[in-house]
Amino acid sequence: MSASKSQTPYTLISADCHAGASVDGYREYLDPKYRDDFDAWRKAYRNPQKEHLGGKKTKNWDSDERVRDLEVEGVVAEVVFPNTVPPFYSTAFHVSPPPRPSEFERCLAGARAHNRWLAEWCAKHPERRAGIGLILLNDLDEALKDVRWIAEHGLRGGVLLPGVPDDSRPIEPLYAPGYDRLWTLCQDLDLVVNQHSGAGSPDYGKYPASNAVWVTEMQFFTKRSFTHLILGGVFERFPKLKYILTESGCAWAPSVLKGLDSLHARMKKGFTGEVEFSGGALPEKPSFYANRNCWYGASFPSPRELEGRDVVGVERILWGADYPHYEGTWPYTREHLRLTFASIDPTEVRAMLGENAAKLYGFDLKRLAAYAAKCGPTPEEVAQPLAEIPRDATSPAFWAA
Repeated sequence: MSASKSQTPYTLISADCHAGASVDGYREYLDPKYRDDFDAWRKAYRNPQKEHLGGKKTKNWDSDERVRDLEVEGVVAEVVFPNTVPPFYSTAFHVSPPPRPSEFERCLAGARAHNRWLAEWCAKHPERRAGIGLILLNDLDEALKDVRWIAEHGLRGGVLLPGVPDDSRPIEPLYAPGYDRLWTLCQDLDLVVNQHSGAGSPDYGKYPASNAVWVTEMQFFTKRSFTHLILGGVFERFPKLKYILTESGCAWAPSVLKGLDSLHARMKKGFTGEVEFSGGALPEKPSFYANRNCWYGASFPSPRELEGRDVVGVERILWGADYPHYEGTWPYTREHLRLTFASIDPTEVRAMLGENAAKLYGFDLKRLAAYAAKCGPTPEEVAQPLAEIPRDATSPAFWAA
């Protein structure tokens, strides 16, 4: 690294942020024919999360407040996942199960209302926001319409791919060849296919332990989509498709890929234990496709969660603040960076904190440089080991330490 670049502030691009309109704010973005239904639904809707009823909720949609918050943290750009509850949903889109057939039409209208709101909101700071559009898999023709709309309306964050729990039949699993039209279109339009932690879990029912079991198993079901896409040959058939799994770390990937490569070797021999295989083995090892087609939105990683970065490739890892979530790093992002990145080579840090996100999502680093010069943390600042964990920090990155 040149002497001048070594002193240049890091360009922080959070590859994991969340935003959405207020529940009432979505109404004007709905297709007018659903607004009477919305009014009836809105009267009955109550936010089940009491912790989310305070002033923090405005950070989801107040553009000026958000820019101020992120600049204090040193963040100059963001990839925007959904957060608030769209019309006709009971919870946020990225953790909702696929709608039942009877719910699909209205849920699709609600998802499209979010996309319209998001496109308008991102356009306020287009160089600093890459919005991720929503699609549903219940009807592939409708999903393809939404993918085209997302591309045409500048949501360069790509599409949010829902998980498919086993109890969501008749929706096909992600390894089914029937989705090839979707992968074709995303590849042709050069749209990133995103998945986020929390997707793909089954219905745990309403029991005292339901939330605890969901949190315990959440990462398993999220990462399962990664395996399904690889073993389903999606990346073999679509070599230019870009897929990222966000808020799931990356320390798990080396062992998972080692296991998949081992299975692949046995499949090529025709059997593993009592299970016989007649063809079906991929031409290349699973790790080949991961190295070519997959990225890891590590989000607020602890030092341990970056172990294995040499295996998956530093150029494949994207940092995220998860703003404005409680588990995110706000308002202690600078402390988090010192905790996790102090001992890592600044060239690698610069890649994970911004350069990788710029390349994947199309941010212009030259345009962002002026913002980074004003508020970005310097390599010298980040290299100072954190002496004390902030007492009121709520991110698991701090708990792990």
